[in-house]
Amino acid sequence: MKKVAKKVVDTAKAKREQSARYRLLEELFNDFNRSRSEVYRLNFIRGIIFGLGSALGGTVVIALIVWLLSLFTDIFPFFSGLSEAVDRAVQVDAE
Repeated sequence: MKKVAKKVVDTAKAKREQSARYRLLEELFNDFNRSRSEVYRLNFIRGIIFGLGSALGGTVVIALIVWLLSLFTDIFPFFSGLSEAVDRAVQVDAE
């Protein structure tokens, strides 16, 4: 019987703590962001910056992979064909 009572008390205590955490987070959010338009504007700017960073990072990673593969063209003939295909694609896009 004591175990059941202790479990009920612990559950109630956990719910109160969780509720207090939610109230604190909501209060902090409202303190930092007083208007919805400001929140939307900041999230929009954050999304644009994230998108640009992702595109730039992806470009750098792909360029590094292509460069590394071009170093192995003499060793592996498959990489040579791949390197030539990439060169042709880049030249067609550049014109």
